[in-house]
Amino acid sequence: MNHLSTWRLLAALGLALLSVSCAKEQPLVVKAATVPVAQPTAATGPVQAPGRFADNPIVYFVIPDRFENGNPANDGSYGRKREAAPKDDVGTFHGGDLKGITNKLREGWFKQLGVSAIWITAPYEQIHGWVVGGNKEFKHYAYHGYYALDFTVLDKSMGTPDELREMVDTAHAQGIRILFDVVMNHPGYLDIQTAQDLKLKVLWPNAQNAKLADYHGYIDYNNFEFGQWWGRDWVRAGLPGYIDGGRDDLKMQLAYLPDFRTESSEAVKLPPFLRQKADTRAVELPNTTVRGYLVKWLTDWVREYGIDGFRADTVKHVEPAAWAELKTAASAALIDWKARNPTKKIDDEPFWMVGEYWGQGPERSALHQSGFDALLNFEFQKEGQQFAKPEALFSRYSKLLSGQPGYSTLSYLSSHDTELFNRNKLEDGGAALMLAPGGVQIYYGDETRRPAGHSPNSDPQQATRSDMNWASIDQALLAHWRKLGSFRSRHVALARGVHQQIGDTPYVFSRIDATTGDRVVIAMNATGEQDIAVTGVFADGERLRDAYSGQAAEVRQGRVKLNAQRWVLLERAPRN
Repeated sequence: MNHLSTWRLLAALGLALLSVSCAKEQPLVVKAATVPVAQPTAATGPVQAPGRFADNPIVYFVIPDRFENGNPANDGSYGRKREAAPKDDVGTFHGGDLKGITNKLREGWFKQLGVSAIWITAPYEQIHGWVVGGNKEFKHYAYHGYYALDFTVLDKSMGTPDELREMVDTAHAQGIRILFDVVMNHPGYLDIQTAQDLKLKVLWPNAQNAKLADYHGYIDYNNFEFGQWWGRDWVRAGLPGYIDGGRDDLKMQLAYLPDFRTESSEAVKLPPFLRQKADTRAVELPNTTVRGYLVKWLTDWVREYGIDGFRADTVKHVEPAAWAELKTAASAALIDWKARNPTKKIDDEPFWMVGEYWGQGPERSALHQSGFDALLNFEFQKEGQQFAKPEALFSRYSKLLSGQPGYSTLSYLSSHDTELFNRNKLEDGGAALMLAPGGVQIYYGDETRRPAGHSPNSDPQQATRSDMNWASIDQALLAHWRKLGSFRSRHVALARGVHQQIGDTPYVFSRIDATTGDRVVIAMNATGEQDIAVTGVFADGERLRDAYSGQAAEVRQGRVKLNAQRWVLLERAPRN
């Protein structure tokens, strides 16, 4: 997460979390599942070859708090409050929760988009109150999940353990995986409300009356009682008794957040505040480092609920060995959960992990050897000028990714950390994304034309996290995304196939996946009567279907004739 709005004085905050056992774990060997060869489906459907999840991930990224309020009873947990004016309300909890995601799963929202995984921001307990947002512009709560307090219990605003289990089980029943956002770099700040709730004696009298203008004046940053929070052994935080943050990527205090000492080989005890916290599930672990505790806490969600993967935050700021250790432990935890829940699992695919390394493009990285199956592709969002005719982009990505199992990229149009893609170009942008080689990430609301929210001058990223626009959905755009997404979900060739341009005007290309035999032909910006070449992809006499318009056609002399609706998505029609 790109933390642009934070306290100016908080160069002191928490200490590092979890610590891993000193004993070395044996490397986990995960046997890859058999890759399905393209087979005809029932008489009403096209031939499908979706491939393995790792080869064709279609990930829907949602901030639960901003998506759907499924259980209003959890609104206002820990005394959190909303603000009347939109400019003041931009950083509060808005009421969305896990139950809301479950409700939308049951409505078929994700399935109709072809989604194969839902990535949610961290649902474990966050700091209870607010910190100063931007340049004293708004109250900044941890609605986004990046200011953790207790990694072992759910945040009450997100819901209950039963509601989490219900969400995961409902998704799995539809073949959709659940990914948690996880943070090993830092916990959250110590805000006034949390300090009061934990009875940490670091506040001046009447701190409950703090306003944006005088907030930090109510916190005694010179008080050694800060040692009762995370403590020196856990985090770097410029506070009394703590180690200061470093000057390199691994030891710096990102946005003045306390920096976990994940590189330390020293065994630690539970942080003082967790020893006193009545509802924590954290316990003392013998001979365990900060990293070991964090790994244990995060992978317990996998072992208990069957979480299928992680999206790792701030990868750049944690040593690669820590990510590798997390992946190994999470993989073992998922195997254990599947063994105990054979009727609830989707398949036997291994645990999957994608990382956010700021500035990473689609190229292979050394981090793929440290537990990551994919890395977020920051480049794609910036290539909008190529989307109308993306041959150079598609060709380059295909050369990087086709026939290269074991790693991928995850491209996106919009992000909570950068900006929303131009809301007037989401039709072209959606087509470019959903037809691109590699994995893809749909940011909630790109399919509905969700408008940006209020944009604080000193923290414009807040505008990217507006509430889902259920009352003003662009139905034509949604139908467009659904056609593209469901088509992609049937064809691993789009993600992993060899790309070949066939025509220039209209732009026509093919993708063929050698492993499965899957093949498609796509035309972009093709309108009206079209005579599309498919030689070398489909044989004369083959029956094809345009998944965009629903038209059927037969290949004759290496060509297909149909009435195009701007996009043509050709796939094999079912065999009789």
